Amino acid sequence: MVNKASNAGHIPSRTCVICKNKDAKPNLLRFVIKNDIIVFDYKQKMQGRGYYCCVTSNCINKLEKWLKKRKRK
Repeated sequence: MVNKASNAGHIPSRTCVICKNKDAKPNLLRFVIKNDIIVFDYKQKMQGRGYYCCVTSNCINKLEKWLKKRKRK
């Protein structure tokens, strides 16, 4: 019998900040903003607020525009 309280086999999902599509965490690129520069966190271990982006070129190309829009808030 499977232990329903266990997290074994759980795959966390995250949302792309550009297209808002949800996907499994390992399928997305994680980045942190340090001094208004986007720093990709390939090991997904950096400290700070992490954001996620799809691997598609469309989403990656829109990151700089997203950062400028985020700074205005």
